[in-house]
Amino acid sequence: MFEPCTDIVCSFWSILNQGPMTLTITLHTLIVLPMLWIYFDEKKKLQSGE
Repeated sequence: MFEPCTDIVCSFWSILNQGPMTLTITLHTLIVLPMLWIYFDEKKKLQSGE
């Protein structure tokens, strides 16, 4: 699943390009988890406001 980075410059995008699992983990960490956190936070605000 994880292979050594063989690029000349081992950047963030070259690490992402190692395989589909790395990309999936990164997208879920950067996008899905904050969306869930915001959703539950707003839901809590709405329920406490009533």
